[in-house]
Amino acid sequence: MIGVPDDLADLAAFVPEAVVGRLRGARAILAVAHENPDADTLGASLGVATLGRGLGAHVTLLCADPPLPGTELMPGVSDFRPDPEASVAYDLLVISDAGPLERTGAVFVRHRELLLRLPRVTIDHHVSSPVNDAGDWIDPSAAATCEMVALLAARLGVPLDAEGGALATNLLAGIVTDTATFAHPNTTPRTLRVAAALLATGAPLSELSRRFYRTKPVPQLRLIGRLLARLEATVNERVVWTTVVDDDLLVSGALPAHSEGLIDLLSQADTAEVALLFKQVAGGTRVSVRTKQGGVDATELTAPFGGGGHARAAGVSVGESLERAVALVVAEAERLAALVTR
Repeated sequence: MIGVPDDLADLAAFVPEAVVGRLRGARAILAVAHENPDADTLGASLGVATLGRGLGAHVTLLCADPPLPGTELMPGVSDFRPDPEASVAYDLLVISDAGPLERTGAVFVRHRELLLRLPRVTIDHHVSSPVNDAGDWIDPSAAATCEMVALLAARLGVPLDAEGGALATNLLAGIVTDTATFAHPNTTPRTLRVAAALLATGAPLSELSRRFYRTKPVPQLRLIGRLLARLEATVNERVVWTTVVDDDLLVSGALPAHSEGLIDLLSQADTAEVALLFKQVAGGTRVSVRTKQGGVDATELTAPFGGGGHARAAGVSVGESLERAVALVVAEAERLAALVTR
């Protein structure tokens, strides 16, 4: 077993004092993941739950949507619920991998008063997330929110092998998916150092990588085929995109969650500065964006439409029809891609 506080103590010194103080003082924590959850928000929230329980607090895990297929490897992922426990007097809200409360989706719609009333800790690595309070810990230099929670564990003196290794497994799952197994340029020496500490506890890196990146159900493969068959590109192929509509799921037998991660496949186009995936959703269109290193800033592309994220990966919900959203976003992507010189 690895002594986490000793191994990461110097990095843990950067965890804000307000975050540490609020967690240590809490007796009933509401740990909330963002809507349409990925492994990073799930792993970070599960990590917060482990830390909270280690400090003697009662913790409830909340998420508006069910976990993605493949997250079964993450211990405790089935503990997420859509609503708080009515009998619990919560005294702290912790949001992981999201800044604005609205990103919690239906949880915020149904429990707005509670979420706004509670003292809050926000742990996030998106550059677009605002800092409005001492409890807002936003670190865009982190490859994943799970990387930050690992440092928080060290600061609190909780070993990464807590709860039979569950903490390390959940945090490594988030890091693996947000770095594409350390292939994305957001991977830093700190990321690798944190991951090494997690791996040293026995966290199953190989199995997590295999499950998230080399295992796909047949319906998802059928869905990928449909999306690639109608891949479009601008004349110079600097922008590529495709769309997901309801019929795709019906015909392929895939689940909505099976479209997650497909944007990374589109981003492999060698000539494309910008890759876009448009999803038909209730009330508009969801757009995922990937851009090449040293080129278009994905947050600059999504900002005019109210989105955000990272320089290389961002997203936005556009309150327009699929056809209109494609026209608007592709035009802006093409404009920004034309400014890139290599």
